[in-house]
Amino acid sequence: MGSPSSRLHCMIKRFSRKPHYLLKYENQMVFQFSTDTFSDPIPVVCTRRSNGTIDAGCSIRKPISLWPGMYHSPVTNALWEARSSIFENAPIVETDLISKTPCKSRTIVLYKFSSDYVLREQYRNPWNEIRIGKLLEDLDALAGTISFKHCSSYDGTTRPLILVTASVDKMLLKKPIRIDTDLTIEGAVTWVGRSSMEIQLEVMQSSPEASSTSESLALTANFTFVARDSKTGKSALINQISPETEKEKLLWEEAEERNKMRKIKRGEQKKEIQGEEVNRLNELLAESRIFCDMPALADRDSILIKDTCLQNSLICQPQQRNIHGRIFGGFLMRRAFELAYTTAYAFAGSAPCFVEVDHVDFLKPVDVGNFLRLKSCVLYTELENSSKPLINVEVVAHVMRPELRSSEVSNSFYFTFTVQQDSLKNGTRVRNVVPGTEEEARRVIERMEAEKS
Repeated sequence: MGSPSSRLHCMIKRFSRKPHYLLKYENQMVFQFSTDTFSDPIPVVCTRRSNGTIDAGCSIRKPISLWPGMYHSPVTNALWEARSSIFENAPIVETDLISKTPCKSRTIVLYKFSSDYVLREQYRNPWNEIRIGKLLEDLDALAGTISFKHCSSYDGTTRPLILVTASVDKMLLKKPIRIDTDLTIEGAVTWVGRSSMEIQLEVMQSSPEASSTSESLALTANFTFVARDSKTGKSALINQISPETEKEKLLWEEAEERNKMRKIKRGEQKKEIQGEEVNRLNELLAESRIFCDMPALADRDSILIKDTCLQNSLICQPQQRNIHGRIFGGFLMRRAFELAYTTAYAFAGSAPCFVEVDHVDFLKPVDVGNFLRLKSCVLYTELENSSKPLINVEVVAHVMRPELRSSEVSNSFYFTFTVQQDSLKNGTRVRNVVPGTEEEARRVIERMEAEKS
């Protein structure tokens, strides 16, 4: 379909029997579709609105061969299609940089779980809870769409840029997310550097007991995207940002501080473990020596890290690509989460509850056709609070190229889970995890230090 504008009436054919859905972009356009029959093409009227919402219950309107990643989730499909509607047929020219306000990129996604049974089924896990992995995938797709909107010009032209996920800050689940209650994700660009930008997303879900907006907040996510020149692959300048309201200025200051902290951490060299940390290293290894030398006398409430490991492998398929032809970050986050969840489940003996995902850096791009291996383990547990024991799971993604006999780490993910109260009452016990090698002990200490910082 053609590039939308406020004066354009577009047409799109129906490809499936799906419910009515609505796409909106604040200060830009509204797309309204109804795909309940196979009749004539549907007019798409582009108008202007002061507020925008993307209905997550949208349908797939193009053959799967024409659209990247369409088999994932309905909201990812809607976001990529909306993104393509803006940029796919827009003229690509070298335009002057402009300054935009955060509201120009603000986008809202609405999940009508309370009334849309089909949508609810796509996000429901076997325990009738929401699939966090699919939600992480949607968050990355939404952040990507917001970054594209910020980098466009007011006249609809785009610059030859490639926008990729560079990192994701720690995400802490503030309250459980219900699968039978409507959910909203809202986000906008909050900070811009020379070639990078931060997008803040908020996951909101109201409940009868929530009396304020802050009580409806379930999760906050900060994504950092970087721009590359599509021809040279080098860093490319992007539109600047002009915060207007006091809240927007505060968010900019907070993001600026986070960006400074990232630079400091990148500049720090790995220090040698010494002093008190040597004692910690020896304490961690003391129990493992019992496992190795006198296994019959080992603590029955402890287990070696290597005995908690799981892994899976896959060939990255074309359907998992983003609009730049590479495997998009949300897919990797979802696969990593699902392996971490399985690892915690096998370790605890009962279905775990997600608590948080730590900061993620996307170190290496993953291409279509790459051999991806995900390896997981329970790195350590925190048992001080017996009513809420914590299980810390590490997932490392390796990109392997058998033809070149090479293997590189693409990402390291760190997820924290706990177990349900009912399981604890029924006798579920979370075991202590013991490193078996010095390398494992160092990884445990590094993660504990990272958690403290």
